[in-house]
Amino acid sequence: MLFLIALSPILWLVVALSFLKMGAWKACPIALAISILAGMFVPHFDMTAIHAAMAVAEGIALACWPILLVIIAAIFTYNLSLHTKGMDIIKEMLTSVSHDKRVLILLIGWGFGGFLEGMAGFGTAIAIPAGMLAGIGIKPVLAAAVCLIANSVPTAYGSIGIPLMTLASVTGTDPTQLATYTCLQLAPLTLLCPFLMVITAGHSLKALNGMVILCLAAGLAFLIPELAVAMFMGPELAVVAGSIGAMAAIIGCAKLFPVKHPDYELPPHDAVPVTLKKGLVACLPFILIFVFLLLTSKLVPAIHDPLHLIKTSVLIYSGEGGTPYTFTWIATPGVLILLAAFIGGTVQKAGFGEMLGVLRRTIYNLRFTILTIISVIATAKVMGYSGMTSEIAATAVAATGTLYPSIAAFIGSVGTFITGSATSSCVLFGKLQTDAALAIGAGPNVQAWVAAANATGACAGKMISPQSIAIAVASIGVIGCDSKLLQFAVKVYIPFVIVMGCIVYFGQSFIG
Repeated sequence: MLFLIALSPILWLVVALSFLKMGAWKACPIALAISILAGMFVPHFDMTAIHAAMAVAEGIALACWPILLVIIAAIFTYNLSLHTKGMDIIKEMLTSVSHDKRVLILLIGWGFGGFLEGMAGFGTAIAIPAGMLAGIGIKPVLAAAVCLIANSVPTAYGSIGIPLMTLASVTGTDPTQLATYTCLQLAPLTLLCPFLMVITAGHSLKALNGMVILCLAAGLAFLIPELAVAMFMGPELAVVAGSIGAMAAIIGCAKLFPVKHPDYELPPHDAVPVTLKKGLVACLPFILIFVFLLLTSKLVPAIHDPLHLIKTSVLIYSGEGGTPYTFTWIATPGVLILLAAFIGGTVQKAGFGEMLGVLRRTIYNLRFTILTIISVIATAKVMGYSGMTSEIAATAVAATGTLYPSIAAFIGSVGTFITGSATSSCVLFGKLQTDAALAIGAGPNVQAWVAAANATGACAGKMISPQSIAIAVASIGVIGCDSKLLQFAVKVYIPFVIVMGCIVYFGQSFIG
């Protein structure tokens, strides 16, 4: 009974979002209220009203700085590139590479989609590539399907690594370690994704004819930079580096080993020539984000160290387990992304008033997302401090024993399926994962490995999330294909989660 009470906020979200079809911005505040009531009035948890308020306040602080700051900044950068027409120029540059739809599916869906996920996340990596692919003559439902596959692997690093940075904050684990472990767990699927996208594009293995080298290059060129950046810098730029490597490899292979097959040839379209200067100006906001984050990373201690001293630590939750919460004011991705966006927009001839208008519209359009994330993180804080999360973890461990790591990724996928967000999944279940790992006697490395599995599983859950399906459907303008896309995504999701369970379970012995 105690387990069901502890689980009640999550059970409510499952019912509200999956069966009642309630909007997340409505369901999540109710989940927060349920967690507060359970924490305060169930004797085992026995949380005081003051401590409940403090837990909520700490959740709001974490949600606003840095999570929502990064999300707003990233989406603002993307919206500004639409406003200045920079995104149109980027589209022309990409579609001029080849007339073979398999190559363009990899370049736009895998490479550029990964870049958008790393920079902005929150559906842009499905909506924009799917819309672009449909716009150049690829069947709309097929365009959406391949983008759902492509968006799975980069999801853990979305919006400048915010899911993993959040997971690190929730679990108290080193973000660089989490980024590295997540990349290692996802490595087999990172290599397989390009092959699966091409097979899906051609509806059979025959579609790989002439594409094996390109697919292998696309997977390796994504994985190697991603792993290197994750190991030495952390999660913020890992997928950005990987996607740039993938795009470079795909373009290089397409030029060196041109692929031409009549079954996959797209009708010619009038290409608008793009000069180097024009292309650089269009890409400037994204280039600056990469440069700023690189310069303020641990790789450049002369800049990194002094900027990270500009911070304020505040003890928000004073109860048992509470630690000071630190606000880093300048060397935080959200501030750097905003700076890059304003500089890039200025170079692209956008006035300051115009840019403020885009920012205002961005915040307004994200108002429901803002409320959802604040509610989810506050709920997770209340559940964690009251002992509800520990109760769920203890029950899960009692049911699975030392086999628990094999279901860690599945739990992470459920979180994303429910909320549509890898960040929210990491907030809901991150602490549960480390508590469960600790309960089975795992050491610190294995605890981090199991926590990373939550982010890995979140990638799988993203494919079947109703939110992702809805975004995909909206981007291609085909009403009523939701169930068809979901049926396709489930066929990929099931083996994905099974493989992840095996990797996490057997991989712990090497990590430990």
